[in-house]
Amino acid sequence: METKERIRRLAFQAALSPQEELLAVPTGEHSLRIGIPKEIVLQERRVALDPDAVGLLVAHGHEVVVETGAGVHSQFSDTAYSEAGARIAPDARSVYDNDIILKVAPPQEAELEHMRDRQTIFSGLQLATHPETTIEKMMDRKITAVAWDFMRDRTGIYPLVRAMGEIAGTTSILIAAEYLAHPDFGDGTMMGGMTGVAPSEVVIIGAGTVGEFATRAAIGLGASVRVFDSNPYRLRRLRGEIGGRLWTSTLHPKVLRESLKEANVVIGAVRPNQGRTPMIVTEDMVREMRAGSIIVDVSIDSGGCFETSRLTNHQEPVFVEHGVTHYGVTNIPSRVPRTASLALSNLLGPLLQQVGEHGGISQGLESSPMIRSGLYLYRGNVVNRDLAEAFGWPYKDLNLLLAALD
Repeated sequence: METKERIRRLAFQAALSPQEELLAVPTGEHSLRIGIPKEIVLQERRVALDPDAVGLLVAHGHEVVVETGAGVHSQFSDTAYSEAGARIAPDARSVYDNDIILKVAPPQEAELEHMRDRQTIFSGLQLATHPETTIEKMMDRKITAVAWDFMRDRTGIYPLVRAMGEIAGTTSILIAAEYLAHPDFGDGTMMGGMTGVAPSEVVIIGAGTVGEFATRAAIGLGASVRVFDSNPYRLRRLRGEIGGRLWTSTLHPKVLRESLKEANVVIGAVRPNQGRTPMIVTEDMVREMRAGSIIVDVSIDSGGCFETSRLTNHQEPVFVEHGVTHYGVTNIPSRVPRTASLALSNLLGPLLQQVGEHGGISQGLESSPMIRSGLYLYRGNVVNRDLAEAFGWPYKDLNLLLAALD
C-alpha cells in the first residue's frame, strides 16, 4: 500500500510540473498551384511535365491542373494525369487561373488574354521568334517569367538546352537514314554499310551538342563521319571523346566542298552566338552534291546554314533542290515528343519541388542559381541585361528588387 501511495504522489507532482510541448518544426514549404496548358504553337507536341512528375508534386502537397489533351501528342492521357493526382481542366482559362504556369513554348498572344497580374510562368523564350509586343504585355501585367532555355547549372551548362540538343542530334541522323533509303527522296542506301559494301559518308557541320550526338548516332550505325567546325578546341574535344574513327577539319571552304561532293548525308548543326546562323554551304556547293543525298538543317531554327534551306513542317517535311532532299522542320525534338517531354520533366519537376520547399518563387530565386539564371522578368521588371539592351528596355537589378518588393 505504501508503494502505491508513493507512486500516486509522484504522479500528482509530475502533473503539476511544467511539461514539454510537441510543436511542428517549420519547413518553409509552400503549397504551389501549377497550371499546365495545352500547347497551341504549330508543331509543338511536347508537354512540360509527365504524369510521374505531376504525381511527385501532388504527393508533396502541391496542386496541379492540366488542360484536357495537353499530353496527347506525347502519349500521356488525361486519365494518367488524373490518376497521378492532377485536376483535368476543360479549357485553357481554368488552367491560367493558377499561380504558376508551366509551358514548353513561349506564351502566345491568345494565351496572354488568359493570364492575370503577378503570375509566374516557366516556358521557353526563343528570342529569335518571340514578338517584342508579347514581352511588353507581360511586363504590363507584372508577370514573373523564367526561360528554361536560359537556365544554367553551377558548371555553366544549359541543361535543358543540352538535353534538347542531344535529342535533335540523334534524331537528325535517324531522319536522314529514313529519307536516304526512301525510293522517292533518297538513293536507296542504308545508313552505315555492311560486309562488302562501303559505309555511307556523313558530313556534320558543327561540333557542339547537336553535332556531337549526331556524330555518335552516325558512327553507331556504321557510317564514315567527317565533322567541320570553326573552333579547333571543340574538334579536339570531340575527337578525344569519340576516338580515332572520326575525321575532323576546320571550316575550310575548299575542303568542305570536296567532302560535300562525296557525302550521302549532311547535317547542319551550327548554333550562332547571337542573331542568325551564318551561311556556310552555298547553293553552288549543294548543286555539286550527289543526287539522292540528304540535308538535315537542324540550324533552321535560327535561319539555317545552307543557302538552299527553307522552313518546312511535320506534314510536308522535305523538298528537293538540285536533286538533294532537304529537311527543314524547326523544333526537331517535337518529332519525338514523348522522349523530349520526359527530358524536360526530369529537370522541371524537381526544380518546382525545390521552389515549394523554399517557400515560393521569390524565396526560390534566392536559393536556386538555376532559376535565377533563367529569370528575365520579375514582377514586370526586366532583370536580364542582354534582353534589356537588345530591346532598349530599362534594366533592374534583381537583388534590389527582391529587397524592395518583398
